[in-house]
Amino acid sequence: MEMRNVDLSVNFAGVTLKNPVVTVSGTCGFGEEYSPYYEAKQLGAIAVKGMTLAPRLGNPPPRIAETPSGILNSIGLQNPGVDVFIDEDLPRLKKEGATVIANISGSTISDYCKVAEKLSETDVDFIEMNISCPNVKEGGVAFGTNKDTVFEITSEVKKYSKKPIIVKLSPNVTDITEMARAAEAGGANALALINTLLGMRIDIKTKRPILHNNVGGLSGPAVFPVAVRMIWQVRNAVSLPILGMGGVASANDAIEMLIAGADAIGVGTAMFPNPYLPLEIIDGIAEYMEKNGIKNVADISATVEPW
Repeated sequence: MEMRNVDLSVNFAGVTLKNPVVTVSGTCGFGEEYSPYYEAKQLGAIAVKGMTLAPRLGNPPPRIAETPSGILNSIGLQNPGVDVFIDEDLPRLKKEGATVIANISGSTISDYCKVAEKLSETDVDFIEMNISCPNVKEGGVAFGTNKDTVFEITSEVKKYSKKPIIVKLSPNVTDITEMARAAEAGGANALALINTLLGMRIDIKTKRPILHNNVGGLSGPAVFPVAVRMIWQVRNAVSLPILGMGGVASANDAIEMLIAGADAIGVGTAMFPNPYLPLEIIDGIAEYMEKNGIKNVADISATVEPW
């Protein structure tokens, strides 16, 4: 990264990020896989792989399917459990100087609360709630697809968290602004959007779905315009900080998402072919700021001028 005379730091829900670029949960594991390429402290933050109260093996394979301009995944939240993260991964990340977003999941609201309570006693910087998980007590409907459930899970987890809560919104809804308002009313400190879109591929020879779980989450450049639209809508509906994500594959994409209303940017699927992409995006944002006489990166956010 080049040293440039601009201020890339972001105050995100009361925590200062040295720059607005964050790795998206599920795409960089617990950071170790990317340590040969750069230090974690060079990024604004690392959102680690989603974790649950107990270890999970995840879904049976196949769990990944290629699509035009993206991938489908149905990993099933494979993870070693929150206690292993706290004991083994978090100390390493903090030693490396990382700002850490701990992503949590669960099958019940109680699960989320217990994981949040454990993490609140650690030095993670944020707790990010993945509310795209199925609610087993409500017939498997995802928490994040009903505004009343979004409010309930947010307000309950807030009781157990001493850390800023980021609610990660599902795009698989009729009106994303309803969910954003419900999270805000429930006490969320920030929002992350978008999570993956639900998709499916079928093998025409076998006539079976390619994914063992039949459907999966679509990520990659294909979802970028949807993400930009939803971020713009949410920015006009709530006052919470927004961590924008969904198909970001270049500095120009990141800048566009900032202009739409994001305060920080998540990079995920596009890191698979290019692990250095987050650093390239940081430098590209700084170059754009220099060329346009912008001193503070926060001055880019929510500057879109609709027709």
